[in-house]
Amino acid sequence: MNYENKNKAKTNPIKANLKHGLVKMKTIISLLLIIALVNQARCDVNEPSAQKPKDPNDTKTARPEHKHPAFTERIEERAKMVATQITSRNVKDSNVLKAMRTVPRHSFVQHPIKNVWNSNLTRAYRDHPLPIGFEQTISQPYIVAFMTEAMKLKPDSRVFEIGTGSGYQAAVCAELAAEVYTIEIVEPLAKRAEKLLKELGYKNVFVKAGDAYFGWPGKAPFDAIIGTAAAERIPEPLIEQLKPGGRMILPYENSLGFQYLVLVTKDDKGKLHKKNVMPVRFVPMTGEVQKKQK
Repeated sequence: MNYENKNKAKTNPIKANLKHGLVKMKTIISLLLIIALVNQARCDVNEPSAQKPKDPNDTKTARPEHKHPAFTERIEERAKMVATQITSRNVKDSNVLKAMRTVPRHSFVQHPIKNVWNSNLTRAYRDHPLPIGFEQTISQPYIVAFMTEAMKLKPDSRVFEIGTGSGYQAAVCAELAAEVYTIEIVEPLAKRAEKLLKELGYKNVFVKAGDAYFGWPGKAPFDAIIGTAAAERIPEPLIEQLKPGGRMILPYENSLGFQYLVLVTKDDKGKLHKKNVMPVRFVPMTGEVQKKQK
């Protein structure tokens, strides 16, 4: 054995010991990580569900889907609509702005008369309401954004809408809230909106044909209520179905025929506070609300 081989023989055991030690250390670290993960999993399983922080997006209903091709169409027009018509008028809520940029408004402007429908498609993102048939309209984009912002919706909010119309306002609310319940007195409109909302993937919007004056008692109370038709009085059932701390915004028409958006808030003691926030022009609310109070 030469000198070089003697040195190699002397150093090999040291290298072998070091290598063995590193392997043992890696094994121990791996075992410790596995034990930690197992203990964490046990804690998660054993922790009572009531003590877990509530995920506002973890509801019985799915969040809106954006798989329909309409969401990828006319994106630049929506961006321009938000920039020139909405943010320029001081709507600031980033979630509302995102919803307005997301919902394909052109999908909601259908009209039974073909030439009006084609015209509506062209004007879908312009700064004015559009006719959708049955003497009803889809509201001006800015008004939709303003009213949505006024409700201060949260991811776990439950919303009730008076007058589904095209379904556009319900879709915007559904981007922000957990559930939206909406009633339309014109049955063909209700059926059309329900079909469209399902096609677009809004599984958290529930549509019913009927008189919205009575609200939706089985789903009350609501965190927010929005009205898209004007009346001379606020329906009493809706006041009852508004949660303490809740907010309601709807157009109110006085005896002279002037309309204002009225923001109604209910404090923790159930007392109402009303404020006129903007002059508007909406289609009239029909049904029970038109009956004279005794």
